[in-house]
Amino acid sequence: MESQPAISALEALATTRAIRRYTDEPIPTDVLNQILWSASRAPSGSNRQPFRFLAITDGEVADKVKSLLGDSFRTGWAAKLKNDGYEAGSGQDPNSAKSRQAATMQHYVDHIEQVPVIVFACLVRYRDASPTEGASIYPACQNLLVAARSLGYGGALTMWHQGVDSQLRQLLEIPDNVAISACITLGKPQGSHGPVRRRPISELVFENQWGSSPSWAVDPDGTTFTSAGPK
Repeated sequence: MESQPAISALEALATTRAIRRYTDEPIPTDVLNQILWSASRAPSGSNRQPFRFLAITDGEVADKVKSLLGDSFRTGWAAKLKNDGYEAGSGQDPNSAKSRQAATMQHYVDHIEQVPVIVFACLVRYRDASPTEGASIYPACQNLLVAARSLGYGGALTMWHQGVDSQLRQLLEIPDNVAISACITLGKPQGSHGPVRRRPISELVFENQWGSSPSWAVDPDGTTFTSAGPK
């Protein structure tokens, strides 16, 4: 297996995107270890490190988990496809960005059972559920995704496991005080990472007053933009 050329932290951050098409290549255990070790370095409230990562790889239990997720993911995407208007407007043009995105999502949910590794990012609650508890686990999820990109792999963070949360808990013996905060799919990309297209930084960064974009909020030369997202 060819080793990946080293990239800087800033390059990894600028080029990490959601990867939803994977090859059949497994993730070596030493690489998976490095990805999850990097995730474990993330900050958390009071440095409690309440996050736990449950990796689903292969075997009988893994097959059952992936089967459950396949049904849940396809149900979730079918609802999103209808409710978010993916088949309306430019979605009727098979060459449009909207149609290509829909095709990628359909491929994703149709092949969940073949994803090499699925990681459940779990939060061990030490107090009642709170709107702010994500601050103690989602930084670790981002660390995980950036580390995967740095090592030549890719992933996507989803919440479509929620449709089978109770079944997963029973199958995986997850305690009641543990929240399954995210489901992250991982594998070797069929395509490639970035550069990603996002909205201009001048639309996203303000200074001293809401809506006041500073003169220094400038995208690097060569940045490409997307028109997606709310206006």
